[in-house]
Amino acid sequence: METLTIATRFLIVFVLSSLFGLERQRAHKPVSFGTFIFVSLGSCALTLIATSIDINNRIVIIGSIVTGIGFLGAGALIRNNDKIFGFTTAASIWIMAIFGLIIGIGEYLTGILVYAAMWIIVIIDKRLEEKGIGTYERKITINTNKIINEKEIVSIINGDTRKKLININVDKKLNKLSLTYLIAGKKEDINSIPQKLFDKPWFESFKVE
Repeated sequence: METLTIATRFLIVFVLSSLFGLERQRAHKPVSFGTFIFVSLGSCALTLIATSIDINNRIVIIGSIVTGIGFLGAGALIRNNDKIFGFTTAASIWIMAIFGLIIGIGEYLTGILVYAAMWIIVIIDKRLEEKGIGTYERKITINTNKIINEKEIVSIINGDTRKKLININVDKKLNKLSLTYLIAGKKEDINSIPQKLFDKPWFESFKVE
């Protein structure tokens, strides 16, 4: 295979995976910029090697890429009590590897179509989230400047959201309380919680993950 062809395929994969990874980084996803580039470039490199050997070994290498990335994607799943997060991130890692594999083979049209479909899905998902369509889950931590009854906090975050207390930390010496909840509901309802807390004299800080 000519050097120019190899360089072209690497460049296409690097540039496009960088753009996608940058968007995931800005969206504060658990797997972001560097991971997507490494995955796609690695898949592309192995595929380029596979195309230069006999057909039997070629199938083994390409199959190993798909299987190996599946394990990497599984590592992106986050289990929190009875909830599992990260399915979209895991799937995006897997399809980014497929994208690198396709470009590595030299199927540019198919690769660009796959890449375009990825962006369409990301854009639609963001629009749905902005409009509050569907249910979204966030982990929120509320810190107080004095120890209070949890019912005071519950009365604020109830609304149309579903909650589950997953961690509580009481500091008697400093007279502080830290509560972590798993909140499920519309984005607008979850985002309204900090505003409701600001007016409370016992409120100190708020963190959303």
